[in-house]
Amino acid sequence: MKGIVFTEFLELVEDKFGLDVVDKIIQQSNLPSQGVYTAIGTYNFSEMLSLLNHLSEHTQLSIDDLLLVYAEHFFSVLVTSYSGLINMYSDPIELLSSIENHIHVEVKKIYPDAELPTFEIQEKTTSKLVMIYKSSRAMYSFGLGLMRKTFEHFDATANITMEKLMSDGTEVKFSIVKTNG
Repeated sequence: MKGIVFTEFLELVEDKFGLDVVDKIIQQSNLPSQGVYTAIGTYNFSEMLSLLNHLSEHTQLSIDDLLLVYAEHFFSVLVTSYSGLINMYSDPIELLSSIENHIHVEVKKIYPDAELPTFEIQEKTTSKLVMIYKSSRAMYSFGLGLMRKTFEHFDATANITMEKLMSDGTEVKFSIVKTNG
């Protein structure tokens, strides 16, 4: 997993819960990296799971809820760091439907060893998008949060529903119906 995901996660934890909590979850996690990350480095996903589990224990928030909050934070990072890519789109459905064939292609140019989820488009109209998320990491709540922020970014709203196709969350069907904008 790319280091930017770790550095931004720890920044969010510090902003929301304080530096003491960052130190605590790093110490509890007994990480091979010792919690020292660079944005361009690559780290084992198990470290993120450990940090999330310990933060969940500390805050009494579910991992899914933490991933939703993290996605909101991370979307602002994407808008700041990759505004040119996001500004290529004028509609949230268009942006979301381009994840697999455009956005991830561009991410791979920057981070060739990035392990990204896949998004298979099942149905697309100007107001509806149905896609299948697949990832061994089962971070579908992170994806949901990014989708919600995408609509907010475009001053639009949508009803987004999820259906787990695999009970472990490694395959999830997202149905998105735009309600305005």
